[in-house]
Formats: sequence, structure tokens, C-alpha cells
Amino acid sequence: MEIGVFIPIGRNGWIVSTTSPQYNPSFELNKQTTLNAERFGLDFVLSMIKLRGFGGESGFWDQNLESFTLMAGLAAVTSRIKLYATVPTLAIPPAIAARMAVTIDSISGGRFGLNVITGWQRPEYSQMGLWPGDEYFAQRYEYAAEYVTIMRELWETGASNFKGKHFQMEDCRLLPKPQTPIKLISAGQSDAGMAFIAKHADYNFVFGMGFNTPTACTTTVERLQKASATSGRKVATYGLFMIIAGETDEEALAKWHLYKSGADHEALKWLTAQSSADTKSGADTNVRHMSSEVSNVNLNIGLLCGSYASVARMMDEIAGIPGMAGVLLTFDEFVSGTKEFGERIQPLMKSRRHIKSEAPTLVAEAAE
Repeated sequence: MEIGVFIPIGRNGWIVSTTSPQYNPSFELNKQTTLNAERFGLDFVLSMIKLRGFGGESGFWDQNLESFTLMAGLAAVTSRIKLYATVPTLAIPPAIAARMAVTIDSISGGRFGLNVITGWQRPEYSQMGLWPGDEYFAQRYEYAAEYVTIMRELWETGASNFKGKHFQMEDCRLLPKPQTPIKLISAGQSDAGMAFIAKHADYNFVFGMGFNTPTACTTTVERLQKASATSGRKVATYGLFMIIAGETDEEALAKWHLYKSGADHEALKWLTAQSSADTKSGADTNVRHMSSEVSNVNLNIGLLCGSYASVARMMDEIAGIPGMAGVLLTFDEFVSGTKEFGERIQPLMKSRRHIKSEAPTLVAEAAE
């Protein structure tokens, strides 16, 4: 099972609370998180893109870095780990995104991939005059299909003359080509989202579900396997999970209760208001499908909460889900969280026995 980290590109990561660790994103924070992940043998890191936050007392996601430029910087200071940026298809033309991807492919020596999002939060784009109207909700996967087709044509042939409903290419050129095929990730749970991923992406990432229920997303993984079978392509799934760990189950649970007690209700109200704006398409595997404010404190990400041994056991359960290629992890605090994962959790996982532990000196350097 591959393991990646959903690095903290936005303020306070993925916990909408005033009592969770409070921090702003920075290159240094993301660099140390990524170096920890690389030194402990993790397989990839992925950065999202968020163009407007939820506000509230915690200022949740009000501060964010930009995904492509962040990953370019990380490409220059790493040597092995795979790096995924996220492209907001409404904000960046496909030919420009393709060229940016090739540039980071060059910097990284072929370690770059791309997460493709359609955009669901209207104010992110309307604030810049880029929202095409609410009819976009029903057309967004059609739009994304054309977008990805153009990028793949440019990467594979160096040129595109694609003519579609949303894009018109006129002898569009792109050289150099990437050193290795650029893999695409997307996220979708609706029938339209699954169909798009089955035809155009290499990986789907889906939310884990519930509290300490590591296999609850099995049905969603099975749906993707059926959808990809009809397209004749092999598409694998990454599950998105949050880890809150401690020496004992009780210590970890106490952290979670503390974070819930500080739920930022103003920010969560903004979130739920935006999630209800789309009345034209089915819910997908992202924050648009949320309902309860209490469960939204960690954005409804499947939570693995317990001792290091308990989390390792649950991670091995996830590894046993058919079609699950790996996991994308978030933490309540990322530098210490990735260090604890590498030192205390991964060595206990049967599914990661092939990964060698780092020497203590390297671990110390990663935390500096």
C-alpha cells in the first residue's frame, strides 16, 4: 500500500476549530513535512488549491499558498518522493497547466503528477470574475474531460488541434515533452464523477468514512472498480484519512474531544452554505457532501484516532481493501505527525514491512 501526505497548504490544515493546532501555511512548514515523508519512505505528497477560505474565528483556509509554485519549490529540495499539484480548471487554461506540469517534471526528474479539480465553491471563482454560471455544476465533468484531453495530447504528441464545446486549440504546441507519463488524480463519488475518472484519470481519491471505521469506504472503492472495468482502463483508489495518535487510545481521544470542543461554527456555516449551492449534480467525494457541523470539524475525513499500535492496525485493515492502492494522510499537526508516523506507526504495519526505518540522526535532521 502506498502512503502519501495531503500537505498543509492552507491555514490550520483540515480541522475547523479554535482549539486544534493553529498555524499559517509556509514553504518551510511544507518543506519539513515533505522531507519527513521522504526520509521515512513515504511515496508521495499532494497539495490542494483553495482560493477562498471559510473565515470564522479560526480564519480557516483564509491563508493559502499556490499549488504549482509550492510543488516546484519542493521538487528542488527532494530527490525521491512523488509530488502532485492541483490544477483549478476554471482558473488556468489547459495548455498553460500542461506547460507548468512539464516544467516541474523537469525540476523533479520525472516525479510530478497532477490532481484535477472541477471547482465546487462558487465564491472562489466569482470573486475573480471566472465563474461561468450555475449551469457549470451540471457541465463540469464535460468541461474537465475536454481539459484533460488537451493536456494529454500536448504531453504525448507535443501538439493539439482539439475542437470542443469549451475549448478550441489552433495548432497549439508544447515542447519538451515530460520525461515520464504524468499521472492524473481526481476525486469523485457521483456517477458523473466516477465515469470521468474511469475514462480520464489514473487514480481516484475518496474520503474515508466515520470514526475508527477503516473499511467503511469499501463500497465506494468497489463502485470505481466497476466503472473502470467498463472503460477498459485500470484505475486505482487512494483513501483520504486523518490520523490523531498518542501513546494510548485515551490520549488520542482526549485530543479529538478538545478539537471538537472548539468547533468554529461561523466557518462551518459558511462551508455548509456553499455545499448546498449545487442543486444540479450529484454529490462528490469532497466537502460538498457534508451535513452535520460536529462531524465537519475535520471536514468529514475518515478519522483514525488511537494509540500508535491501534492506528497501525487500522492502516493494515485499509491495505486489505480490494482496489485500494494507498492512502492520503492528514494530521492534526504535520511536522510532528509525519515524524511520529515514521517512527512509531509505520514500523508496526504489516503492509509496510518492506520500508526500512531511518537512522535516528536523519530523523532528527528532518524535524529541524
